[in-house]
Amino acid sequence: MQFDQLGTTGVFVSRIALGTMTFGGAGTPPWNVVGALDLPAAEKLVGIALDAGVNLVDTADMYAGGECEEMLGKILKGRRDDVVLATKAAARIGPGPNDVGLSRLHLTRALEQSLRRLRTDHVDLYQIHTIDPLTPIEQTLLALDDAVRQGKVRYIGVSNLAAWQIAKALGVSDRRGLARFVSSQSYYSLAGRDIEAEIVPLLAEEKLGLLVYSPLAGGLLSGKFDRSGASDEQARRAKADVPPVDRERVYDIIDVLREVAARHDATVAQAALAWVLARPAVTSVIVGARRPEQLTDNLAALDIELTAEDMERLDAVSAPAPTYPGWMHADMGWRHPG
Repeated sequence: MQFDQLGTTGVFVSRIALGTMTFGGAGTPPWNVVGALDLPAAEKLVGIALDAGVNLVDTADMYAGGECEEMLGKILKGRRDDVVLATKAAARIGPGPNDVGLSRLHLTRALEQSLRRLRTDHVDLYQIHTIDPLTPIEQTLLALDDAVRQGKVRYIGVSNLAAWQIAKALGVSDRRGLARFVSSQSYYSLAGRDIEAEIVPLLAEEKLGLLVYSPLAGGLLSGKFDRSGASDEQARRAKADVPPVDRERVYDIIDVLREVAARHDATVAQAALAWVLARPAVTSVIVGARRPEQLTDNLAALDIELTAEDMERLDAVSAPAPTYPGWMHADMGWRHPG
């Protein structure tokens, strides 16, 4: 296993992390589509990951209505100190008016509930899962800072925020002397490179870690899909078309991925993961699985070293259309003479 520092925390996390969204939720949409693994199946995946050296395990309070955290708490009994445990809050977890958002009330309750389900007295990385348009970021940060000072949270992070929202939060933390976000968990794949425009430059400038989720674009880059359709009708992407993509563009990417994978005697999924792992801003790539062989295959992506030519071809076929003001900045020719 390879490790990288999480932002500037001094904490090292595995370059591949285990995502647990497939745990639990049998009979409950949309979790029955995502995975709906029972406890023994989930325990087997965690064992494979930890035995391979994975030390970052990611979950969220909303996954399977809290069942995912409950299962993970049982599985990690006796191995809690072997992992950097990350969870998330903000999404709706109940029918009540305060069962959602980033208010002090909701975050305090949500954290206590997550700690109970996870059977631990602290979370190593507590991430806000999305924005709350009603709660000022100062209130959210004050509540998170209290959790850090109380020892219930070691570090805080964000997920699914825009660059300007992250920048504003960091400014508030610096001005008020509050705990600072150390990472962003963001969607990033060959099929979706949106974060390169503003989020990646911000993370590099502020020295935040980047935890990538859905690196296979919801399974679209798994090797099970091409222009003829899906080779596995049970694949999640065949049932839930998320995240949104330009299908024709993705099929062009898959064509190149197959060629790259063949040159390395690798699977399409491994080649796609290797590309994400090779991106300079990426700290760790979160992979989820329903079957042990899927997880084992994904873990092996660390052994693939793409050549410069491989990267150039994949970069070219997946290049997003230029956006403003990026194209203007690139066109201004800021090069001093001499």
